[in-house]
Amino acid sequence: MSAPSGAKLRHQSAPSAHPLELGVIVPTFKEAPNVRPLLEKLEAALQGVVWQVIFVDDDSPDGTAATVKEIAAIDPRVICLHRIGRRGLAGAVIEGAMASAAPFVAVIDGDLQHDETLLPQMLKALQDDRADLVVGSRYIAGQGPVGGFDKRRAHGSLFATWLGRKVLKLDLSDPMSGFFAIRRSLVERAAPKLSTDGFKLLFDLASVLDPPPRVVELPYVFRERHEGESKLDGRVVAHYLSLLASKLSRDVLSPRALLFGLVGLSGVLVNVAVVYALSDLRFLPAQAIGAVVAMTSNYLINNTVTYRDKRKRGLALLTGYLRFCLLCAIGLAANVAVASLAFQLVPHRWVGVVAGAAVGAAWNYITTSLAVW
Repeated sequence: MSAPSGAKLRHQSAPSAHPLELGVIVPTFKEAPNVRPLLEKLEAALQGVVWQVIFVDDDSPDGTAATVKEIAAIDPRVICLHRIGRRGLAGAVIEGAMASAAPFVAVIDGDLQHDETLLPQMLKALQDDRADLVVGSRYIAGQGPVGGFDKRRAHGSLFATWLGRKVLKLDLSDPMSGFFAIRRSLVERAAPKLSTDGFKLLFDLASVLDPPPRVVELPYVFRERHEGESKLDGRVVAHYLSLLASKLSRDVLSPRALLFGLVGLSGVLVNVAVVYALSDLRFLPAQAIGAVVAMTSNYLINNTVTYRDKRKRGLALLTGYLRFCLLCAIGLAANVAVASLAFQLVPHRWVGVVAGAAVGAAWNYITTSLAVW
């Protein structure tokens, strides 16, 4: 958006007697090149609507927050929430929605892949009281995604959507959509129950709202990304699967606890591999070494996946590891002792490994979640 365009925004944003109608929430991470084009698109799409846009940026290293603030200095409709030490799309959207004073809020990605021209229709459905939640759907009549996906992502999206529909109470064609509009009061009501460290807020919202909201779905074409990079990776997939499992447990187990448990299972495999690799040693020292290697593996994977929103780097990664080791020392001692006893009772190495790991798991999760991350 050029300087004259910015001046135009400032002129049009003069105080109005009309109340705020729509808050547009844009969670961002490394989306600096897309900020101005997105604002231009919102300006064109929302003619006649009293709106504001709240960019919630997770301290992007590319200057996304600075770009937003530069525009916000001349256009009061543009707001930047610059988050430090917190990450995660769901948490960003919740914070943005809670910060808005508009009766209705819409969530749209900052990568220009969502169709902003759908926003007036979404708002109208809410204002006319035809819906409490309006979802932009990438699927039409159960068919595949209608654009913006390569073949691998298309198949993955179809599978993830199928899983989500099996868990939800609502019949949504696209429960994985990141493009939707909702009454702000519903977000406020659901906020205490929502997971802030996930990536699929719509799915979480739809699962916790009781009674279920009235839903309208509107089809749109999912565009190709032209700037920036996709945030979809294995960690996002792991968080989504843990969220599904959490909902199947009726939220008895949190997504983070489930991820921690899955990482712990991977540590068991590492432990078993090390113990068998050191088969020339007596079982007790082999198990001790295997437990230490597994603990290191668990720390690194948890830091990258389970606590992605609180991920440690540099010196903090080392000091966090030292705290992790100290806190796990009691669990490790119990692990080795129980494993040794189990091996004496049942002389199969894997029995000892599993028994020791089970004893230490609960202690490790509780203490490290409180003191390390």
